[in-house]
Amino acid sequence: MDEENSLIAQRREKLEALRARGAQPFGRAYETSGSIAEVREKFSEGATLRLAGRITAHRDMGKSHFVDLRDATGRMQVYVHAKEVGPEAIELFKLVDLGDFIGAKGTGFLTKTGEPTVRVHSLELLGKSLRPLPEKWHGLQDVEARYRQRYLDLITNEQSRAVFEKRIAIVREIRHFMEARGFLEVETPMLQAVPGGAAAEPFRTHHKALGLELYLRIAPELYLKRLLVAGFNKVFELNRNFRNEGISRKHNPEFTMLEGYWAYADFEKIADLVEEMVCHLARTISETGNRKPESSEIRIEHKDAEGNVTRTLNLTRPWRRARYRDLIREIDPEWFNYTNEKRRERCAELGVEINPRMADYEVTQQLFEKMVEEKTFDPLFVTHCPKELVPLAKQNAEDDSLVDVYELIINGQEISPGYTELNDPVTQRQRLLDQAGDETQKIDEEFLLALEHGMPSAGGFGLGIDRLVMLLTGAESIRDVILFPLLKPKR
Repeated sequence: MDEENSLIAQRREKLEALRARGAQPFGRAYETSGSIAEVREKFSEGATLRLAGRITAHRDMGKSHFVDLRDATGRMQVYVHAKEVGPEAIELFKLVDLGDFIGAKGTGFLTKTGEPTVRVHSLELLGKSLRPLPEKWHGLQDVEARYRQRYLDLITNEQSRAVFEKRIAIVREIRHFMEARGFLEVETPMLQAVPGGAAAEPFRTHHKALGLELYLRIAPELYLKRLLVAGFNKVFELNRNFRNEGISRKHNPEFTMLEGYWAYADFEKIADLVEEMVCHLARTISETGNRKPESSEIRIEHKDAEGNVTRTLNLTRPWRRARYRDLIREIDPEWFNYTNEKRRERCAELGVEINPRMADYEVTQQLFEKMVEEKTFDPLFVTHCPKELVPLAKQNAEDDSLVDVYELIINGQEISPGYTELNDPVTQRQRLLDQAGDETQKIDEEFLLALEHGMPSAGGFGLGIDRLVMLLTGAESIRDVILFPLLKPKR
């Protein structure tokens, strides 16, 4: 029997011993004075305090014991002595292990080293741990185990916990930011009869009662625009989207997006809004979740696993804005003078892989993604893209081959698309038909019907929350900022 199985067997023996003594190893409700952080805040010598948490350290000194209790908010030391809790309780306490949850009631005092401590008068076991926790200082060394058993990662890895606490703070601050500017938070369907708002492969499902084939949404866009038709001038949704596509450092099949629409605005006002928001988040939420002083300069350090700074992201405003075609010309000034065949030859010369079946605009987009997007670290708004790339955006007034859009690139990936919305139902129908090809069943007729009732001119945007958290925390993989990323089942 290996060491872990031996420890598990010992804990199960203790479980049976507790039950034999009439104890309740898995506890009941326990009234506390608040979280451990609140107990520390209220602490004063002689005060009666009640706290509960997981045992993460235990210093056995015979008749007395110093124990660290932790919850999500912090750590508190408690002191257990036989003369305070009685011989029966101390015998039960000897059956407690690291990782168990206990509740303790006692009075505050300071140790000789000045450590705030609770002298325990009574205690209760609230949850028995039947498996040992990973060793605190090493945590989970296997990366996949960190993702698969995130609960253990969060217990033992303070850096990982800090990332998710920061994510929570970012989402909360986004809501405050949008609401302060008059946007209303709404909810739209995740189950849709026609998946729309993006070009992506959906997940399929079936509703038995109605006998309907349905899809998990790939984007909330077409429903949010219905609300513009309805007269809601500023709306946003923090939404879960699902795309039945590959998994990578930047992609998870289930992900979180902020999507918003602003009546009577255009893509340039939307870009200003997104730039202001990201800078506000970077200034407001520091690496530890505390507030930074206001400053015109905003820089975020990206570090490796050893804590060495690898790159410094400069978010200082104003951010660069450049047209799509001008960026392509920076790679090759003659690109748009070439024949289709010559462009494919240039891709081969530049080391850009393309598929022979790609349309000409897709070849140019592949060049853009490999030579511009992946090599751009500091913020860049790419504007005025080809209309084929964004079928829901309004055509440019000066060049009808382009649409009034931006793509915000930071840290080598798209963080936010935004555009002046197409509100012409006739042009919109044709664009969707062109995109659908022979699969006309993919046309959302209900959306087009709503559009025919009149939608105001508007600007809209999406903002990838997972990727935003990656750049604000320096995380290298999207799996490091999603609590429970999708993984293959263990066999």
